[in-house]
Amino acid sequence: MDRRSLLKAGAAGSAALAAPFVVTRAAHAQNYKAEYRLSTVVGTAFPWGKGADIWINLVRERTQGRINMKLYPGVSLINGDQTREFSAIRQGVIDMAVGSTINWSPQVKELNLFSMPFLAQDHAGLDAIVRGEVGDRVMKIVEKAGVVPLAWGENGFRELTNSKREIRTPADMKGLKFRIVGSPIFTETFTALGANPTQMSWADAQPALASGAVEGQENPMHIFTAAKLHTLAQKFVTMWDYVADPLIFVVNRDIWNSWSPADRDIVRQAAVEAGNQEIAIARKGLTKGDMSMVKEVEALGVKVTQLTADEKAQFQKVLEPVYKKWAKQIGPDLVKKAEAAVAASRKA
Repeated sequence: MDRRSLLKAGAAGSAALAAPFVVTRAAHAQNYKAEYRLSTVVGTAFPWGKGADIWINLVRERTQGRINMKLYPGVSLINGDQTREFSAIRQGVIDMAVGSTINWSPQVKELNLFSMPFLAQDHAGLDAIVRGEVGDRVMKIVEKAGVVPLAWGENGFRELTNSKREIRTPADMKGLKFRIVGSPIFTETFTALGANPTQMSWADAQPALASGAVEGQENPMHIFTAAKLHTLAQKFVTMWDYVADPLIFVVNRDIWNSWSPADRDIVRQAAVEAGNQEIAIARKGLTKGDMSMVKEVEALGVKVTQLTADEKAQFQKVLEPVYKKWAKQIGPDLVKKAEAAVAASRKA
């Protein structure tokens, strides 16, 4: 065989070896959608929406446009019914989401862990749960429930606001009408405190606050500022850090399986990076070294009350029966591991 024949044979062999990879990539490309629908409860004025937007941009850039996600805030793909979001992801109505553990807890009972009153209480306690063995276990539970979880984000600690009076004790809650999310543990928590809770979506909450149909609500501080809740008669804020609200970046399982392994790695890594950036944004102005958001809210003419440890303990005592009941429903072993992680974080 002469040199020219050898070169031809070599080229043919290389082409044959490369062919499976070309075919595989082409097959995956044929399964890719022109646009993927990413659901969130709030838009890019909020850290939550900003985190989703960061994820979108990182993925688009790193896949060279192969995976193009579009943000659908307000849970608009399912008409604002935020507690149905997890089911809609499993069904393929939603392709991916950055969702709240609270909103998904009706479908995944273990996610109620984060709504246990006064479990975490601060960022160190929350990190100890999410970044450790418990967080890994929760991710596996979410995956078993039918979606592909990729990374953690954070909505923040949920603080009380109302239009009527300063709240320092459980007695101050008596009779106040609060908007709460559609999760049973919240109904039981606020009922135990003597309040009058009403479940409604975030879209319905704002006009209800404006009209006085409800007098208060609970959400992270950055929700208060971005949604301008001071213009909806919310004159009093009580920082009690009773419940944390982690977010999870997830993808529908069929969508995930339609992508190449390389693109899956890109999407996962981008979610981790976006989640870390989003958490930093959510905590800005709310850390021990920087409480500037409190001053920002006070500058709006709002009375901000930061409860002491002893004052929080009064609420915690009243809510002990709720805590014990839900510990059994969530799973005592998971709750005990979370409690141990939080306790260890306080000794560090």
